[in-house]
Amino acid sequence: MSTVETPAAESGLLDAAADVIVVGAGPGGSAAAYHLAQAGLDVLLLEKTEFPREKVCGDGLTPRAVRSLIRMGIDTTPENGWIRNKGLRVIGGGLRLELPWPELASFPDYGLVRPRRDFDDILAQAAVKAGARLQTLTNVTGPVLDTAGRVAGVTATVGPEKRPTTYRAPLVISADGVSGRLGLALGLRRREDRPMGVAVRRYYTSPRHEDDYLESWLELWDEERQNLLPGYGWIFGVGDGRSNVGLGVLNTSKSFQDANYRQLLTRWLDGLPGEWGYVEENATGPTRGAALPMGFNRTPHYTRGLLLVGDSGGMVNPFNGEGIAYAMESGELAAEVAVQALARPAGPGRERALHAYPQVLKETYGGYYRLGGVFVKMIGNPHVMKAATRHGLPHPLLMKFVLKLLANLTDPRGGDSMDRVITALTKLAPAA
Repeated sequence: MSTVETPAAESGLLDAAADVIVVGAGPGGSAAAYHLAQAGLDVLLLEKTEFPREKVCGDGLTPRAVRSLIRMGIDTTPENGWIRNKGLRVIGGGLRLELPWPELASFPDYGLVRPRRDFDDILAQAAVKAGARLQTLTNVTGPVLDTAGRVAGVTATVGPEKRPTTYRAPLVISADGVSGRLGLALGLRRREDRPMGVAVRRYYTSPRHEDDYLESWLELWDEERQNLLPGYGWIFGVGDGRSNVGLGVLNTSKSFQDANYRQLLTRWLDGLPGEWGYVEENATGPTRGAALPMGFNRTPHYTRGLLLVGDSGGMVNPFNGEGIAYAMESGELAAEVAVQALARPAGPGRERALHAYPQVLKETYGGYYRLGGVFVKMIGNPHVMKAATRHGLPHPLLMKFVLKLLANLTDPRGGDSMDRVITALTKLAPAA
């Protein structure tokens, strides 16, 4: 529910106001807070939990995500606890193919693995170091609206005692994840015409805890083992004696609604070599699952003083289920727009600057996400998925192209012929 701002809605806290409030200290929120603080704005970063904390994720980072980490000044060296990888190992159709990350001017040539339990904390502390004010155990319950219906802050319950509190700011950035509570309060519903995925993962102690490739298994079968599902399983070595093992499946399959994803994960693991150790007695925690909102499935990304970043705006890549890179990038883009907007007085000029944010997102991702929507519909057909697995993997040059396309790793200016083809395709596709 929205709360109309009144003079009596004082929280009693000294720091109940800011230039920008960022709701959610995941990768998108922390990136936004970092770049806002770097620009000299007073940023209040509100997080409902305490760090460290678990999140459902594969823990694998492509070079696209690594670039955003570097832009935040984060030390990604192995000496600082980061596990580097050279590329993606793809397994399917009886074949095993190792695809190095492409050598590009726009992106580093390595990926990373880092458990979300401390990954998000590292990003939040980088935002704090830049000048943002982080407040944990603060569960934002809704937007505060001024008399014109514009967002002017948020309400929250704070601390173990759940003390009702109001925070005010001329801009609010929603980085509150797939639930998108703030967006929903303003009437921004999930778009049913955009793809959705489900991911489940579990940690196991395993001799495969170190690997210089991310590993993707393309053959996930339905319960009757009749049809291939549109998705993949992953095995990512975490480097601390454990593997992060999981799978993601798209909603374009007829089996999506009826599938038991925890059982699907168990069946897949039962078919892997026993010496890898992915059995119940080696599990170090429960199987956890989460939704993957894809392809701009909640819009508009700006309305009435509220900007959406990351999962709250449905920015997961439909091609590969990657969310962290797009959360961090959209957080940075939102910060850039907010900085320019707040340099103008409140009124039409500021609103014009803020309305540029959805356009920037469309120009950056719109055509690519539209292509992703076509891709997920195609592989939702089990015959297409089977043909792609059997006939695509034997061709390394084709798979190199597929890796660039699925991971969105190209040099838009210059680059090789593959880059030029992908760039042309995204320009030809209508923006999502």
